[in-house]
Amino acid sequence: MLIIRSSGIHAAGVYATRRIRAGTRVVEYSGPRVTIEEGDRIYKDKDYTYLFGLRDGKHLIDGYGMAAFINHSCDPNCETDEIRGRVWIIAWRDIKPGEEITYDYNLYDGEGDAPCYCGAESCRGTMYSPAEIKKRKREAFRKEAANRVLF
Repeated sequence: MLIIRSSGIHAAGVYATRRIRAGTRVVEYSGPRVTIEEGDRIYKDKDYTYLFGLRDGKHLIDGYGMAAFINHSCDPNCETDEIRGRVWIIAWRDIKPGEEITYDYNLYDGEGDAPCYCGAESCRGTMYSPAEIKKRKREAFRKEAANRVLF
């Protein structure tokens, strides 16, 4: 049903080898569960992570396997859902054979810009969630305002 091959979004990606109907659990995001502190330690000096935040806000999945190769898109064909402690990539619309599997990473923490290269018409230019973008803009505005000297 899935294959890993070169991607125009980022290095490698996951592609459908046959039609996938909307609502289908495409693949599980699997890997060891680690604490946020462990995840920070594991990826401390790396420019990338395969960490997926769990709903409890205390644990992450250090992903491996097929799902770790699924790329971000601002106009995705899948979404993620945590079901009984397991994270699934689920098709939210029908996916054609040969189509790249994508979901919106909706990043909510991290350092740097996390640029997006998905190429979608609706591309935000970043993999951060809209809420995180708004938060970062507020913080930048406050920092700038604090640095201004009023006369």
